[in-house]
Amino acid sequence: MSEILKGNKPQGRTRAPKQLDGNRKCEHDRCETLLSRYNKRTYCYAHTPTRFPRLRGRVVPESEGA
Repeated sequence: MSEILKGNKPQGRTRAPKQLDGNRKCEHDRCETLLSRYNKRTYCYAHTPTRFPRLRGRVVPESEGA
C-alpha cells in the first residue's frame, strides 16, 4: 500500500500581486537599471539608502564597547 499525501486548497480566492507601471528606472543619477513591476521602491538594490532596524533593549554607551 503506497502512502498518499493530500492537501487542502486555499479558502476563498487568492489575490494577484500588485503591479506598478512597467517602465520604471532607478531614481539615482546615471543609473539605468529597470525596476521590476512588482518592486514598489524607487531605487534599485545597489542605490537604496541604508536603513538600520530598530533595536530593542538597553543602549550601550560607547565607553563600554562590545
